[in-house]
Amino acid sequence: MPPDFRRYTFTTREQYKVKKVYVAVVAISLSACSTYMPQRYSINADTNVALKTIDAGNINVGSFKGPAKFDNSCRAAGPIAPPDSLSFEAYIQKALADELKVAGKFNDSTPKVTLSGTVEQLEFSSSRGLTGGSWDIGLKVSSSNGKSTYISEHYEFNSGFVADTACKQTAEAYLPAVQNLIGKLVKNPEFKSLVTP
Repeated sequence: MPPDFRRYTFTTREQYKVKKVYVAVVAISLSACSTYMPQRYSINADTNVALKTIDAGNINVGSFKGPAKFDNSCRAAGPIAPPDSLSFEAYIQKALADELKVAGKFNDSTPKVTLSGTVEQLEFSSSRGLTGGSWDIGLKVSSSNGKSTYISEHYEFNSGFVADTACKQTAEAYLPAVQNLIGKLVKNPEFKSLVTP
């Protein structure tokens, strides 16, 4: 017959040991959950050259809306979150604005057109084919002149088998995925009609 542990009372020393074990388990659980962060956006040389060839300027970038649903948790390792407390859609918005600024096409005080966006698709995988990963981003860009266009990017990368490494690689892959997305937008034949008043 098994002993009735309800009738057993722990000594002070045993209670102290139980508390130490509990605190250690909680500490390990909390340290296992990390936030994985993409790098800050950096200008893409090809996109910069493409923007400079467009005969348009005084372009402003308005608000970007996020997708209806998006899960930023990566395996059981922790969430992925952009730097500087940005949302994923604000990261894309800032990326477009930064590209326009460096190309000398940005103007938020007296713009001729304003571009806004809706991220209609945003998802990632850190375990595509076990050690691969991917980002999928779909973006609708609308101009204040009434025109709009849709672009998408499917970006694949090597993630890794171990969760911590895979999630770190997944976070870092968001930057080049967004660079490719902005590059596709700027090189899209419809982009000129978006930025022409």
